[in-house]
Amino acid sequence: MRKTERYQVEGGNSLWHVYKTVPFWKVVKNFAVIQLARYTPFLGMKNWLYRTFLRMKVGDQTSFALMVMLDVMFPEKISVGRNTVIGYNTTILAHEYLIKEYRLGPVEIGSEVMIGANSTILPGITIGDGAIVSAGTLVHKDVPPGAFVGGNPMRVIYTKEELSARWAADPIYGKKTPQA
Repeated sequence: MRKTERYQVEGGNSLWHVYKTVPFWKVVKNFAVIQLARYTPFLGMKNWLYRTFLRMKVGDQTSFALMVMLDVMFPEKISVGRNTVIGYNTTILAHEYLIKEYRLGPVEIGSEVMIGANSTILPGITIGDGAIVSAGTLVHKDVPPGAFVGGNPMRVIYTKEELSARWAADPIYGKKTPQA
């Protein structure tokens, strides 16, 4: 089960209550920052924008590709470790507004993680260090460290141990690289 907090709403669906849950001007500011970052090719600038204006935790040398869409309402609930790659057009959500409730949950992405293009990460998810998420994956549950996952619904394709065995003779991934 994802780690989310649930909040019941009365009357209209939870989106009708959105500005009771998050200030309007916060959403406007976050939207502007996220749109600027989506189009800038400067990785250092993106990370600075995310840390400074969205209060996200972003590790050194982490790369957000073009068009990555972060949660506009609660980006401060997203943390990304060191030397991680977030692929083109990936969406990372820390909220979901439903009919009778809305849910909030942190998204914790570890270090040395690779997230393929066009993936969607739902609220309340932890992606462990060294994990690989295949392109187009809907990440609806936690990803173990070092695992290779993919699909919709997401499933584990290789465990950390299976992936290590497959890559043992690979000239790039089979090498043991020093961790900085």
